[in-house]
Order: sequence, then C-alpha cells, then structure tokens
Amino acid sequence: MGAALFARGYCAAVGGFFNACKKLPNAHKLLVNEAVRLIVNNPKIGDEKKGDLVGVFVYKFKIHHQEFLLAYEWDAAQRMLLALWVHENFYRDLKRK
Repeated sequence: MGAALFARGYCAAVGGFFNACKKLPNAHKLLVNEAVRLIVNNPKIGDEKKGDLVGVFVYKFKIHHQEFLLAYEWDAAQRMLLALWVHENFYRDLKRK
C-alpha cells in the first residue's frame, strides 16, 4: 500500500487506516494508493474540518460509485493518514480517535 511513499518518510499511518485498507479488495487498494499519492503531492486537496476536528483534512473520492473518505493531517515534512472508510459514522468515529 504505497510502500515507496512510506519508505521515503512522506507518509505515516495509524492503525485505523491500515485496518480499513486490509479489508479492501486489491483493485480498491490501487485506487486508495492513487488517492494517497495525490495527498502527498498536494496536501491541500482535501477539505479542512472545523470544531473538534480542526487540523484534520478529508479527501473524498469514489470507488465504483461508492464515496470513500480519507482523513489525514499534514505538515511540510509528512502526511499522517488517520482513517479511510465510507461516510456512515466516519466523522463520529474519527472524533473518538
């Protein structure tokens, strides 16, 4: 899952992101990998959240007509991938982490 990006230190991820990725079919993982590449190259691509989630960005993309959300934080040196899943309960679960 984007091993080259992780090996170079551009990305780090927490367990919630990896657990969600493990459940996806390989074809979906390739599309998630492309979304991660977009975030690494342009971290402002996502929408910054407000309130309890200030500092968290969410990038939305579709996989076979299903919208997925990828939450991340970033600074100049690194992108931290927090969560990946469909919209249902996504923000509620993200606040708990």
